[in-house]
Amino acid sequence: MRPAIYIPHLRGVERLGATLRGLREQSRPVDVVVVDNGSEDGSRELVRDGFPEVELLEMGENLGFGRAIGRAVAERPADPLILLNDDAVPAPRFVEALLEAAGVGDGGETSEAGAEMVAGVLVQAEAPGLIDSAGVVADRALMGFDYLHGEPLAAASGAADPLGPTGGAALYSRDAFRAVGGFDERIFLYYEDLDLALRMRAAGARCRLAPEARALHAYSASSGAASAFKYSHTGWSRGYMLRRYGVLSRPGTALRALACEAAICAGQLLRDRTAAGLRGRLRGWREAGGLERRDAGGAPLLEISAREALALRRLRRG
Repeated sequence: MRPAIYIPHLRGVERLGATLRGLREQSRPVDVVVVDNGSEDGSRELVRDGFPEVELLEMGENLGFGRAIGRAVAERPADPLILLNDDAVPAPRFVEALLEAAGVGDGGETSEAGAEMVAGVLVQAEAPGLIDSAGVVADRALMGFDYLHGEPLAAASGAADPLGPTGGAALYSRDAFRAVGGFDERIFLYYEDLDLALRMRAAGARCRLAPEARALHAYSASSGAASAFKYSHTGWSRGYMLRRYGVLSRPGTALRALACEAAICAGQLLRDRTAAGLRGRLRGWREAGGLERRDAGGAPLLEISAREALALRRLRRG
């Protein structure tokens, strides 16, 4: 089975065009699948008329990230699965570097030295010498962070591997992805990549960083970096994760987690005049009730203080 890149998309025809043009320049050609979540801005026409080599899967409505990818993988299977944001323009060796790190040869054979997950490197569009994200990492309270954010590109070479890839630039072995059920489709947006990485790690999957798999990324171009929409969905995912993984049932992390969440929600209220993040957390917590508890298992988690965690959050916003 051949590898394929899946691009989840909702509006933003210019962004999508730039991404698809970047994929035409790849040193190692790959099948491309645009997973459209109901765009009405000419995006579908762009793919059909301007990129006939690209397969277009129309969801008909906004299914969010994980649910749309799950349907696309079921309808149009590939191995391995490569994910790329529609606001990221890949460098020519993006695909080749991901496949090399996964141990996938030119003939599709997989080396035992490879990995079931590979993290690409998203580069800041406004500061192309700096890393936006080189995967996801998390602390003991399962607060997620973009690995190496703000570091120079050279820092990726020789860096330790992250917990897992960010969903915006990722490779997954199809078998390992399916073995854990893929993305949790209850999570509409945000934290779905961290949740998947935790479950795959618990199942024994490995992650590798591919420093040369780079893509220029316009951060939150789709949803807005400080929008009520984003705060609502990140909040939901955060509340869901806290309950699903039993974070607040562990005395050593409960107080610290609550303090951090309170500080974040207070900041959103004071700075952005919105309680969407708080309301989202409460909804996510409620909707995780009654579901089977998940275990972070032996996942490599950061040993950092609440102050350090909040500092990393501020750095991301900055």
